[in-house]
Amino acid sequence: MVSQVSAETSPPNTSTSTGPGANPPGVPTTSITLTVNGSPHPLVVDNRTSLLDALRERLDLTGSKKGCDHGQCGACTVLVDGRRTNSCLVLAVSAEGSDVTTVEGLADGNALHPVQQAFLDRDAYQCGYCTPGQICSTVGMLEEARAGMPSHVTTDITNGEIDLDDEEVRERLSGNLCRCGAYLNIVPAVHDAACAHDDATEGATR
Repeated sequence: MVSQVSAETSPPNTSTSTGPGANPPGVPTTSITLTVNGSPHPLVVDNRTSLLDALRERLDLTGSKKGCDHGQCGACTVLVDGRRTNSCLVLAVSAEGSDVTTVEGLADGNALHPVQQAFLDRDAYQCGYCTPGQICSTVGMLEEARAGMPSHVTTDITNGEIDLDDEEVRERLSGNLCRCGAYLNIVPAVHDAACAHDDATEGATR
């Protein structure tokens, strides 16, 4: 449960109340605990703080990028309870009680997530600014397709899992913009990641 506190009565916390992103004096704040990449993070935040700003400015997780700050470019995409989310449009206080995964939390130790590895192998980026959002969105999108969730271009919803052809991939990732124009390599990277996941699943069930 979140608890409302004032800036004047907030308990001192040098790790969360000073430096970049510190709460200005005299504004309503809330004590929350954000669970990010499997770890709890207690914070006292300005009630207006977006999840993106909390991640970047308070937790120093700068993989999620601030692009348009209006939910239109997808650079800030993270996973909230497994669903891809524009973190610039979500208040940090509303994310308490949810599991947030950023691009920093996808790898398993030194082993990259299959989507990360596919983007690397296919050189599916140029400047790299949008890449964390592209990767998080792809991870969420693949799970949506495996669950049989249709998109605007899906023509057959009777087979359970969606067949991810090029048109499906482009439609499902249309909310993530790459201004460098690396679209041609992003689509093959998604296919590679999907195949890697399927191979791993088959191997685990044998």
